[in-house]
Amino acid sequence: MAQILAPSTQWQMRITKSSANASPVSSKTWSSLLFKKNKKGASTSSSKFRVLAIKSENSTINRLENLLNLDITPYTDKIIAEYIWIGGTGIDVRSKSRTLSRPVKHPSELPKWNYDGSSTGQAPGEDSEVILYPQAIFKDPFRGGNNILVICDSYTPAGEPIPTNKRHRAAQIFSNPKVVAEVPWFGIEQEYTLLQTNVQWPLGWPVGGYPGPQGPYYCAAGADKSFGRDISDAHYKACLYAGINISGTNGEVMPGQWEFQVGPSVGIDAGDHIWCARYILERITEQAGVVLSLDPKPIQGDWNGAGCHSNYSTKSMREDGGYEVIKKAILNLSLRHKDHISAYGEGNERRLTGKHETADINTFSWGVANRGCSIRVGRDTEAKGKGYLEDRRPASNMDPYVVTSLLAETTILWEPTLEAEALAAQKLALKV
Repeated sequence: MAQILAPSTQWQMRITKSSANASPVSSKTWSSLLFKKNKKGASTSSSKFRVLAIKSENSTINRLENLLNLDITPYTDKIIAEYIWIGGTGIDVRSKSRTLSRPVKHPSELPKWNYDGSSTGQAPGEDSEVILYPQAIFKDPFRGGNNILVICDSYTPAGEPIPTNKRHRAAQIFSNPKVVAEVPWFGIEQEYTLLQTNVQWPLGWPVGGYPGPQGPYYCAAGADKSFGRDISDAHYKACLYAGINISGTNGEVMPGQWEFQVGPSVGIDAGDHIWCARYILERITEQAGVVLSLDPKPIQGDWNGAGCHSNYSTKSMREDGGYEVIKKAILNLSLRHKDHISAYGEGNERRLTGKHETADINTFSWGVANRGCSIRVGRDTEAKGKGYLEDRRPASNMDPYVVTSLLAETTILWEPTLEAEALAAQKLALKV
């Protein structure tokens, strides 16, 4: 992320009664994403169903598409709420729908709900009920109208957060008075890889083979260099419609790999917005017949991995004299390097090798404008003497609730011993 600007509060979405006549993400969006199928022989795959939802060759719109794009707003006050939560793997998103009697403006107006935790790896079969607590509302780009997406976290019937509920702990940290006073901003760069459905091989790559070496693909244009742009663009617009604070997107270094940026967002909003953006991306790739991968190193060898670089600043870092505060934060981060690495995503050791714009996983380092370090400080921050830092260690499959709250905890709430601080400062050549 090039810079951190003033954030906007997005967690409370105001839904107006007026709406478009059709779902914002219509079948026209997907028509260029679908692969052409051989007309000979019937297909048993889900792609056959997807073809039914686009215009036929004689330009007649079928009845299914009419129903998918049906705007119910003029006919009823009822809306559809899609309740979204994180499953048992800690990276999978689950959701189900319910009808509400009227439009809502705030999560507190939404009822709690429940789901079968034994089917998501989050509860035993003999006591499988898990309770959903609505936490953030976004407009639904798939159904349009007053319909909404609802980010939830999960609790036992007794009101205890279940082990995979990382949002609860993050909310406690972000509500700490010291953290609140520092107004922590986050700008998160989510990288992801698009895979061909049947072979689990990157989009645009020859099946079982490799494209040319990296170099011409980053931020590139052209049929031989850019694969999946329609998915990236559809996701961009869907996120803007939903009210997600998405700030940009670009093609990445490895072909078939993309990135979007969310932020600047304050505190817990960063995690809510990233999780909702991930959910929307899952739905778009589902409709396009492409597999979304957040694996930090999807292809071994001389190919870039996928990270989730986290740009971070506090009020003190953004004010005059903030560069010294940034260096103190870097010192704290160096002393808790192992704690952060253990929380920064599964399989990250395959990505953090010291190659392909990464630092070695076992060594903490920092530098100005150095993308081979654990922590990068921008030239502009150095020149102005204030600004932000970029933590380049998080993997693409990290939990944003964990990473953002851990950054705030380490740099605002945690204090090292004087001896440890002195040794770390000497090692890192920091004067704080």
